[in-house]
Amino acid sequence: MPETTKAIRPPGVTPGPPAARARAVLILGYAAAVYGLFLVVLVYAVGFFAGFAVPKDIDDGIRSGWPLAVAIDVGLLALFAVQHTVMARSWFKRWLTRVVPGPAERATFVLGATLALALLFWAWRPVGGVAWKLSGPASAVLLAVQFAGWAVALGSTFIISHFDLFGLRQASLHLRRTGYTPPAFTQRGLYRRVRHPLMTGFLIVFWAAPVMTGGHLLFAAAATGYILAGIWFEERDLGRSLGPAYASYLTSVPALIPGLRPRSRPAPARQS
Repeated sequence: MPETTKAIRPPGVTPGPPAARARAVLILGYAAAVYGLFLVVLVYAVGFFAGFAVPKDIDDGIRSGWPLAVAIDVGLLALFAVQHTVMARSWFKRWLTRVVPGPAERATFVLGATLALALLFWAWRPVGGVAWKLSGPASAVLLAVQFAGWAVALGSTFIISHFDLFGLRQASLHLRRTGYTPPAFTQRGLYRRVRHPLMTGFLIVFWAAPVMTGGHLLFAAAATGYILAGIWFEERDLGRSLGPAYASYLTSVPALIPGLRPRSRPAPARQS
């Protein structure tokens, strides 16, 4: 009589109905495809701001009068800001999970942000004028600082959970039939120096330009304003959810610039 053998499955994976299993695989495939598209746009962004190795950078594109160029560019920036702000709100997430599966919600947010960035890079209009222009070693140093900004921004995502930020962890846990828990609050690494190292990295990228044209200055100024406003809203939400732990963090660690003494502020009220 032949022996009965048991199927071997990876640790942590619970078997489920075939239809549910196939659906979970599709969600993970969707999240992986979105992540791949994001990486392509991210690589393009490096060249877009540095001004090399891409078909069109921040100072290339259709030439038009500065009022029209500024209007188009501001509209593209506003579109990204609206997408980022609205899709991050809890009421929108609740609505979205009626349309897409819950484990795909974060990946869908990433898809929206990626498409908004791709549109911005494609339709961006150059704006004339030059605020500063460096050459020689000074230009090389500032470009190296810009690349360091990318390293800070990307590195900060791995300190908490890179794959959670981009929706892959949610889909992977769903495939394994494991309940989702958000990453824990941490003060490790860069987060011991500044509260928002991801935004610090982006600000370095936007402002460390060897040639600061009118269009680049418009982008840097508008993006800085949006980052500062976004930090205010984010920290208000974090204060409500994390309570005294985050209130202490606010008063001991600066927001964006290492070594800058944070202003003391009252502890945010915690929601019941």
